[in-house]
Amino acid sequence: MSRPRIGIVGAGQLGRMLALAGYPLGIDCHVLDRTADAPGAQVARATLGELDDPKALAKLAAEVDVVTLEIENVAVTALESLSGRIEVFPPPSAVAAAQDRLMEKTLFRSLDIPTAEFVTIDSADDAPAAASLGWPVVLKTRRMGYDGRGQRVVHSTAALVAAWREQGCVPSIAEAWIKFDREVSLVAVQGAGTERVFYPLVENVHREGILATTVAPHLSAALQQQAEQWLTAIMTRLRYRGVLTVEFFEAGGGLIANEMAPRVHNSGHWTIEGAETSQFENHLRAVLGWPLGDPRPRGHAAMLNLLGSLPPRQTVLALPGVHWHDYGKAPRPGRKVGHCTIVDTDRPRLLKRLESLQAVVITGK
Repeated sequence: MSRPRIGIVGAGQLGRMLALAGYPLGIDCHVLDRTADAPGAQVARATLGELDDPKALAKLAAEVDVVTLEIENVAVTALESLSGRIEVFPPPSAVAAAQDRLMEKTLFRSLDIPTAEFVTIDSADDAPAAASLGWPVVLKTRRMGYDGRGQRVVHSTAALVAAWREQGCVPSIAEAWIKFDREVSLVAVQGAGTERVFYPLVENVHREGILATTVAPHLSAALQQQAEQWLTAIMTRLRYRGVLTVEFFEAGGGLIANEMAPRVHNSGHWTIEGAETSQFENHLRAVLGWPLGDPRPRGHAAMLNLLGSLPPRQTVLALPGVHWHDYGKAPRPGRKVGHCTIVDTDRPRLLKRLESLQAVVITGK
């Protein structure tokens, strides 16, 4: 029996963790990236090329049985060029919906999923309309925004115009500022048929737009049920397959959708050690049409991103129960170079251990 082969567009840390999840299952992952030393290319076969190059995508497709992606900022026309040759999951139309914040918000609202109020900003003349949202507002480029990129909080029409020009005068939206209690996210997996599984809602803390920590699960049965209903509606509308993540603001006892990601997600990294089946394994199962694995958590879990540079490895590993993930990246300010996970049966004890881990990462001792 031949080994299943999955092509992954992109070879960042998500591609790396997908490839690593494939090894125990006997799956061969083949990545496409610009550089041979990309994190995913360090652990899987690689095709070198631009992610938007139809020729490079065709070369990848010729080597595999199905194509998926670890990054949504890929030209949809390039993904569509594979139509008729090989299946691509999630479908390019779903990727398109997640690439554009206006399309994303429009999708949410068409499904009666609450979002922040917003106005489009396509020119400086549109800026005065943002005043109706109340100040401050969040100016966001419609495309290419992640980890806080392409976002500015502004407090006046003049500041909005200046920020829009500083961000390149590209099509944007201005969103009302949400006074939220916390940020949460839900990771779901849609299989080949009607099979669908959900991980628990998790609580996220961002710093300067970059995810810092995730704690799972977020204990609210009512919010879990609501989020599952909304992700079911999204996946049904998009004819989805694979992992889909939606980030929410929790405010006033309810959820407000912020954005979605058509891929495995940073807030799901805890599932490698903290769930019966990781998001990475379940994504591979989904795109191959295999039965999905159990998403239940193994108690409580916390994930801490390692940003900029790795702390002393031995010092961190001296802490009880810490799992270390090195992405094989060169140090750079603000760059995600790894993460650590802690799993515990007791939530208060888990949070204390997370505090100890954070102290070691900050001080290096």
